[in-house]
Amino acid sequence: MTTFNEILEEAGNFGRCQKRVFALLCLVSLPFAAVFVGIVFQGFTPEHWCRDSGVSEMRQSCGWNLMDTREITIPLVNTSGVLVHSRCEQYDLDWNATGLTCDHPGIHFADTQQSKAPVTSCKEGWEYDYEGRRSFVTEFDLVCDHAWVVDMFQATLNVGFLVGSITFGYLADRFGRKVSFLVSNLLNGVSGILVAVAPNYTSMLVFRTVFGFAVKGGWMSGYVLINEIVGVKYRRMVGVVLQMFFSVGILILTLIAYIITDWRWLQVTFTVPYFLFLTYFWLIPESPRWLLSQNNTTKARKITEAIAKENKRTLSNNIEVGNVSSPKVSKHTSSASFLDLFRTPNMRKHTFILMFNWFTSAVVYQGLIMRLGILGGNVYIDFLISGLVEFPAAFLILLTIDRIGRRLPFATANIVAGASCIITAMIPESMFWFKTAVACIGRLGITMTFEMVVFVNTELYPTFVRNLGVSVCSTLCDIGGIVAPFLLYRLAAIWLELPLIIFGVLAFVAGALVLLLPETRGVPLPETIDDIEFPEK
Repeated sequence: MTTFNEILEEAGNFGRCQKRVFALLCLVSLPFAAVFVGIVFQGFTPEHWCRDSGVSEMRQSCGWNLMDTREITIPLVNTSGVLVHSRCEQYDLDWNATGLTCDHPGIHFADTQQSKAPVTSCKEGWEYDYEGRRSFVTEFDLVCDHAWVVDMFQATLNVGFLVGSITFGYLADRFGRKVSFLVSNLLNGVSGILVAVAPNYTSMLVFRTVFGFAVKGGWMSGYVLINEIVGVKYRRMVGVVLQMFFSVGILILTLIAYIITDWRWLQVTFTVPYFLFLTYFWLIPESPRWLLSQNNTTKARKITEAIAKENKRTLSNNIEVGNVSSPKVSKHTSSASFLDLFRTPNMRKHTFILMFNWFTSAVVYQGLIMRLGILGGNVYIDFLISGLVEFPAAFLILLTIDRIGRRLPFATANIVAGASCIITAMIPESMFWFKTAVACIGRLGITMTFEMVVFVNTELYPTFVRNLGVSVCSTLCDIGGIVAPFLLYRLAAIWLELPLIIFGVLAFVAGALVLLLPETRGVPLPETIDDIEFPEK
């Protein structure tokens, strides 16, 4: 019997129709990047110290700058052998009694014997060296004892990812890729605006969770859809370029964040596109491959004929979509089941290995990006360099996966990322540029693994359970995203490089496990579980 891949040959493997749909779905990656890594700008924690209302009044009347007041009111503390101004303590003094004057702000204070002056925790809030800009950290004073609350901004997003991936994975396999995509974008638009207008941090976290619930599920539905309507030899290009637009989104985010100085308006900026994506109802088709797996041959025939017509191709008279061979796996052909991912040996092995790789990719990728916000320096330049590093990763994938295969580049990228993280941790700060270069190699490696795990995942599951399989495995990505901010920020407080050691070990293990997966280069997408368990047939 005719297979859908054979019909696709006649209709066009990557004709005008697929190119148009592909271009539209690439645009979805742009705001998704801003949602995923926007915490670097929205939740940026600038240099800060305790505010003293008395000294603040004198600063205004005397024309001092912020640094002048910090020199006066903030004690020095020993941090890693270096004396720096405290972020969370201030001198507990009545400044009117010190004889403080505009002409000599420090002299009279010196007479009070600075080293013996009492100190206390911040009583009147904080001053921020972030003039003209506002993050939610500066708006809600999420520093010192409340600093851990910032971690929840990224954690709640990933909680939403976790629940949404499973929910939308099921919806996409039960009701279709297109329906799942459109419902997701409607929720994205509404919840994204609610995040921007949230009156307090608690309500913002609630809306952020809903935002995460919808945004990833819709992106995954679009990713699976385009992979199911292009030919085998175009799948790798489609998968890699679609994710390359995620990197483009990171570069655009850097520019927008530099121009838009308020985190709320930044949130609005990358939420508006989701309302525009609702117009895709008229612009993208449902997946004929999915329709066939649901035995909806009439609609599958109509959509396939429309694809062929737009591609200026004609289906042969002896090829009828209604005669396409469809999955014949016993009792689970038309509906996806969670147990299908674990019931048989090869499916179970694939699921566990892919889960661990999703987890590692998320922890290391997000950890390395968020680390930019705590290193000091110019966060915009650092973030831009970090985004540019991702493009060589995409080109390396395109150069290797058709010549070498999927498995070896996938494993190598993990191992390179792991080695780079550990080496970076051992390089002293005095060798700044060398340390930065090695860290960039690690970022390149983990970007390769993050991009490869997505399309390798789609190639290792049969059609009727493909979207659910990708969604379930990627839930470990979401768990990794929940863990990443706590792992980075809390361990970095002990030793800045400690998280890098953890990242390195995880990446090494992930690379070794990848070698246990089968090679999928040039192999048609599996239609049934038998195609996974008995590939030789």
